[in-house]
Amino acid sequence: MRFRHPDGSTVHLAYCTNVHPAETLEGVLVQLRDHCEPVRRSLGRDRLGIGLWLAKDAARALTTDPAALRGLRAELDRRGLEVVTLNGFPYEGFGAQEVKYRVYKPDWADTERLAYTTDLARLLTALLPDDVTEGTISTLPFAWRTDFDEHAAATAGAALTTLGERLDVLEELTGKSIRIALEPEPGCTVETTADAIGPLTALPGDRVGVCVDTCHLATSFEDPETALAALDAAGVGVPKAQLSAALHAEEPRRPEVRDALAAFAEPRFLHQTRTLTAAGLHGTDDLGEALAGDALPDGAPWRAHFHVPLHAPPAAPLTSTLHVLQDALALLVGGAAPRTRHLEVETYTWQALPPELRPRTRTQLVDGIAAELGLARDLLTDLGLKELP
Repeated sequence: MRFRHPDGSTVHLAYCTNVHPAETLEGVLVQLRDHCEPVRRSLGRDRLGIGLWLAKDAARALTTDPAALRGLRAELDRRGLEVVTLNGFPYEGFGAQEVKYRVYKPDWADTERLAYTTDLARLLTALLPDDVTEGTISTLPFAWRTDFDEHAAATAGAALTTLGERLDVLEELTGKSIRIALEPEPGCTVETTADAIGPLTALPGDRVGVCVDTCHLATSFEDPETALAALDAAGVGVPKAQLSAALHAEEPRRPEVRDALAAFAEPRFLHQTRTLTAAGLHGTDDLGEALAGDALPDGAPWRAHFHVPLHAPPAAPLTSTLHVLQDALALLVGGAAPRTRHLEVETYTWQALPPELRPRTRTQLVDGIAAELGLARDLLTDLGLKELP
C-alpha cells in the first residue's frame, strides 16, 4: 500500500511474510497465492506491499537461477503485489516447532550472515517496482548478547562495513539504493535504540541505520520521542519501521494476571519480558522464566515481546502497547517530512497465540492480517497521509 505524505514523498506500508512458514522458493510462491493475494483482495486494493522473507534456501535458489528470479518478479506483478523491503532477520527455520535462540544465528560475526544479506540486497534490486529506486532490509542487531566479545564485535563491524561497500557498488551497477536496518531487540547486544548509536556511528557511510520495531521499543520501555530524538542527534537514520504491539500486564503481582500471562508462554518463540522500576530495567529471556519465580520484580507493569495482533488486544486483565505504536508512528511520519518511508506490520505470532485466539482457517488468518493493515492504514490517513491507488 502506498501513501502520499504531505511533503510529496511516498510512504510504503507492507505486511511481513515471515508469518507464513515458507523455507523454499516453491513455498514462497504458494504463500503469494494462498495468503498475500487474498489479503490484497480482502482490502479491496489493486496493489499490496509485502515485506518478503526469503529463507536461506529460497534466497540461494533465486541467486543461482536468474530465470527463477524473473519468474518471482512476474508472479508478484501478476498477483498485484510489490516488494520494497525484505526481512533479513530470520535466516532459516522460522516456521519450526521451536525457534527460540536459533533465530539469532548466524550472527554478524559469522561470514554466512554477510553472504546471506549480500544475496538479499542483490535480489531486492531485481524485485523493486520499476518506479522505486530505494529498498530496505531489516536484520538482527549484531548478535544475541551472550558469547559476543570484543573480537566478535570487531568482526561484525567489519562485515557491515564490507556490506556497505558492496551496496555502493550495487547502486552504481543497478541505480537502486539498498539500505540496511539493524533491529534492536531485547536480549541482543543491541537491545535498545540507544544501544545502536555507538556501533552505528562508528561505521563509515550511511548505508546502515535502525529498524524501529514498536513492539521491541515498548518491551524495553523506551519513550518514542526520546529514542527518535537521540537517533536524529547522532545522525543515525531509520530506513525502516515495523509496526507491532507488545503484551502489557499492568499488575503482574495479581494471580489472575499471571494466569492470563501464562496462556502466552509458549514453546516456539522467545518472549523476552521486562519491567521498569526506580532501580532501572529488569528482564528475563522468556515469559515462562518471569512467571516461574522471583526472577522479575512484580511491583510495576510487565511487558513481553509477544507481537499481539494490532487490531485485537488481549482481553482484560492484559492489554497491548498499541499506544506506543501510535506515538512512534506520529513521530516517524506525522511531521513535516517522514523519518522513514518503509513501514511493515510484523505480527508473526498468530499461530503462537493462546489456542482460543488462533486463526483456525486460512481465511481467518487472511482476515486478521487484512484487519491489521486496515488499522495501520487508518492511523496513517489520520496523520494526514493520502492513500494512493
